[in-house]
Amino acid sequence: MSAAPVDKPAHEPYIAATTSMPELTARAVVLGTLLGMVFGASSLYLVLKVGLTVSASIPVAVISITFFRLLSRSLGARDATILENNIVQTAGSAGESIAFGVGVTMPAIMILGFDLEMTRVTLVAVLGGLLGILMMIPLRRALIVDQHHTLKYPEGTACAAVLKAGASEASIAAASPAAKAEMGAGALASMSAATIFGGFFIGLVYKTANVAGKLWKDVPEKVFGAPFKSGSLSAEISPELLGVGYIIGPHVASVMCAGGVLAYLVLIPLIQFFGDAIPGPLAPGTIPISQMGPNQIRGAYVLYIGAGAVAAGGIVSLARSVPTIWHGLRQGLRDFSAQRATGSSGSSTRTEQDLPMKAVLIGIFALIGAIWAAPGLHMNLGGALTVVLFGFLFVTVSSRLTGEIGSSSNPISGMTVATLLFTCLIFLVVGWTGPRYYVTALSVGAIVCIAASNGGTTSQDLKTGFLVGATPRLQQIAILIGALASALALGPILLKLNASATVYVPAAQVAPGLHTDASKLDVAEKLSGPQAAGDAKVYKVWQKLDTAGGPSGKYLVDDSGQAAYLVDPGINGTYNKRPDGSAVRKFDAPKATLMSYIIKGILDRQLPWGLVLFGVMISLVLEMSLVPSLAFAVGVYLPLSSSSPIFIGGMVRWLIDRRRKLDLIKQGRPMTEAQLTEEGDKSPGVLLASGYIAGGAIAGILIAFVAGVLEKVDASITTWATTSNPLFAGPHADALSMIPFVILVAVLYLTGRERLFRPKA
Repeated sequence: MSAAPVDKPAHEPYIAATTSMPELTARAVVLGTLLGMVFGASSLYLVLKVGLTVSASIPVAVISITFFRLLSRSLGARDATILENNIVQTAGSAGESIAFGVGVTMPAIMILGFDLEMTRVTLVAVLGGLLGILMMIPLRRALIVDQHHTLKYPEGTACAAVLKAGASEASIAAASPAAKAEMGAGALASMSAATIFGGFFIGLVYKTANVAGKLWKDVPEKVFGAPFKSGSLSAEISPELLGVGYIIGPHVASVMCAGGVLAYLVLIPLIQFFGDAIPGPLAPGTIPISQMGPNQIRGAYVLYIGAGAVAAGGIVSLARSVPTIWHGLRQGLRDFSAQRATGSSGSSTRTEQDLPMKAVLIGIFALIGAIWAAPGLHMNLGGALTVVLFGFLFVTVSSRLTGEIGSSSNPISGMTVATLLFTCLIFLVVGWTGPRYYVTALSVGAIVCIAASNGGTTSQDLKTGFLVGATPRLQQIAILIGALASALALGPILLKLNASATVYVPAAQVAPGLHTDASKLDVAEKLSGPQAAGDAKVYKVWQKLDTAGGPSGKYLVDDSGQAAYLVDPGINGTYNKRPDGSAVRKFDAPKATLMSYIIKGILDRQLPWGLVLFGVMISLVLEMSLVPSLAFAVGVYLPLSSSSPIFIGGMVRWLIDRRRKLDLIKQGRPMTEAQLTEEGDKSPGVLLASGYIAGGAIAGILIAFVAGVLEKVDASITTWATTSNPLFAGPHADALSMIPFVILVAVLYLTGRERLFRPKA
């Protein structure tokens, strides 16, 4: 039986617990909230396009430092303290995590044949976002404090490094003695700031030139032929993933990449080997395996295996963490009891003050009641209880995974798939099958998805605050405000993005003669967008769920019941041209498509359970081999291109730590592995890697802007790169594009080798 965590040397943050300075100010909350809405909008665009987002914490921190410094120098205003900048990044981080959950789940409603309603989207975003934060608060002691030396939270650590490097003079003067000793003299502190902002500049320029400018290929790939057909190696040669790998270290990076190796060099070639001779499609695939490439095989089969592995690994990880979690919860309950007995507001130590447990519990129960009562969610008591169960499970798993591998690599969509698997299985057992339960199941999955995503982000923010010496209670208030504002904004943005690419297809082209009983329809709607100018009539809305007489989907019918238009949505639609011939760029929403397949597959009794159970067995075999399975399962689920640069970053860290260990032995200063890792966490390599993450994340926003707002510019760059740039589309593009990445790796290695070990006095 596991014992309570062993006491370790007390952590001393950058700002001591006894120091008081401005923190939760109005200007910090307002700026963070506005930035959260901006990053939420750009992240929603990215997740609809490619199914991925980037963490917003570090970019928001950089913008906050820059904004307040400019305000101070130009208008003479007081520069922000490090704790104010931390509040800005905390409030601003919620938008990206909620946007991911909304973009992964809500478009599935249209794919399943229902209308995308503003009320439903807003309710799911608000309830999931707030629930994730409230469920994370009682876990702070267990995951952030008790496991400070175990869970690295690479992006949270990088964000703290950014805040320290950009600290104002007043904040530096107020730094704790331990922080001043760690930073050393002014010259060393200046060197640290130069390193992190140098890394930021390199990461920003590199990724902008790579992805937006298309100066070289961003994902080099090698696909093997016979006898190893469909085996492949690929790498997303991005600075932020390289930086994440360096910070989390070689062990987790290797285990995670090993999962990708299993998927791309074992499972996919194995499926190709046995399926090559099958003449027709093998469910759940829709085309013969012989005609599939590696990514198609992954999408049709391996994603289900990966989802099963993530679900099983998450449950095992949760079970293993129960003693630590219970220890933290018990401490929180003791504080709650002490507050009631003494009438005090909690711990007298500023850096240990959370929101009162009473307020957290009232908030959680209020949200559960709202989930049950909200008519727009089509929820019942069973669905509300399922949200509670899976919400706490995956908020915990997400928070732990964020601590191990960072939020950008956190497989939230895999946890959502697992939630839908279990939820739909429960529905199947109690007989809730068919289309009428699609929305209920998706609502459960959507709220849990957003809760898990925002729970992981909250834990990362609290880790940053733990390192810089923030007040947890004030951070929790800030992220609740930021999450609420972002959630309210994302519903209209999602509907606007969908409407911008919606095509009204004349029904005579796709379903001639299609008719329904208009007297039973009560919702009215007009055409919107460019086609509205040619038809101002008001039609009734018909949600057609079958394929009899024409495709399923949303139709506009006249007063007689005659179908006038098939409404092809902008998200996951199939018509790329309007009747006048103008082109339309659709949003593919790849993750939402997978969610719709899961729901229909289970409730219509067509899900490939065998593939899911294969993934479960992979995690169980690893656990039996004494290998923690969750990071490995994440590697199985994610593309190998995502985990391979993380592995490279981990190997750079291993080489540097090994070199340092040998140097220290020669100096007569041997260290244990734990001591060496702790010293390595303070090295220039970590600072540069943090800068890589920050620069790459900011570049992701610029890229979204170029792709979304300047579509013609993006198309022109793509045309030029495809026809004239040998590093992007030439016969040797895969090999040539590795040259800039090798330079990026070399800079990280050489910087990491710089010694920060101060000689003994």
